[in-house]
Amino acid sequence: MIAVAGRKITWTRVMPWLGLVTLVATWGRVLPGPVAAVVALLLAGAVLAAVHHAEVVAHRVGEPFGSLVLAVAVTVIEVALILSMMASGGGGKAATLARDTVFAAVMITTTGIVGVSLLVGAVRRHTAVFNAEGAGGALATVATLATLCLVLPTFTTSRPRHEFSPAQLTFAAVASVALYGLFVLTQTVRHRDYFLPVDRSSGGVIEEDAHAARPTGRATLASLGLLLVALVGVVGLAKVESPTIESGVASANLPQAVVGVVIALLVLLPETIAAVRAAARDRLQTSLNLALGSAMASIGLTIPAIAVASIWLTGPLKLGLEPVHMVLLAITVAVSTLTVVPGRANLLQAGLHLFLFASFLFLAVSP
Repeated sequence: MIAVAGRKITWTRVMPWLGLVTLVATWGRVLPGPVAAVVALLLAGAVLAAVHHAEVVAHRVGEPFGSLVLAVAVTVIEVALILSMMASGGGGKAATLARDTVFAAVMITTTGIVGVSLLVGAVRRHTAVFNAEGAGGALATVATLATLCLVLPTFTTSRPRHEFSPAQLTFAAVASVALYGLFVLTQTVRHRDYFLPVDRSSGGVIEEDAHAARPTGRATLASLGLLLVALVGVVGLAKVESPTIESGVASANLPQAVVGVVIALLVLLPETIAAVRAAARDRLQTSLNLALGSAMASIGLTIPAIAVASIWLTGPLKLGLEPVHMVLLAITVAVSTLTVVPGRANLLQAGLHLFLFASFLFLAVSP
């Protein structure tokens, strides 16, 4: 049940601002170990506050708008983070940063978040139910965007391997925006019922949560503002923590790509927690909206932004995946397709997604 706070001061109102103040105080500085630990705790608090305010907004506007708000908000801030890191970085790290971050986001959402959500739903109710039409449409859009933007650059011949030519990058950017816009139109206007939670007893859709009072417009606007503040803090503090993460990765002799995976995991924490909580309330369709919507927004918004930024950014831009990553992407799409077609899933499907997620993490550590 969602409890909308009145005028009293609560931790969910304090944490976003505390995270933002911490971000301003620590931005651009190398943090000693104890300070980095405190920042990590504040990051976790900002994540939990973001989830709370996202649920307030979602309950006011209803599904699938609530999931869309959280996915787009996180992705827009993530894109800004990627561009700032590319502008300040150099060499090979900047060339592959966008690709590594987007691919990590796709794998984390489609295998990790989906897998945990299916696991929670299956453990609590034996089978998890959702709308096959909505989940299938979202998955098809993710697969199309990922293939167009992350697989094709490996095989095009106009530029060196893994790179798009300017014309190809422009086409990919326009196609990404068009596909994402078409999906949002389908999700919010044309076929909104495909993306609503399913009532397992009647098989119909659930329009509203009858067990919680709907928040007022004023409370919703306040939560929307605090959600944006919290998300800025989450992504910014993840960037502040990145040097500590990099030094830890280097001291453990792990590949540089592990840094991107860890940062992506931190940035996607709000969606992860929100998706798991929705699955625990038997709203698995909401979990899938969050997971697949985040994957879609990550590609559909990042590639156009990179295309525009390439006007002033120097150096190569490698978007094409390595063969091992293409294999992981292909089997993820195949398994996900078999998961969503029946409109219900059990522990087996949850296990398949989680083992694919474990494979992605293992191959990131040991390529």
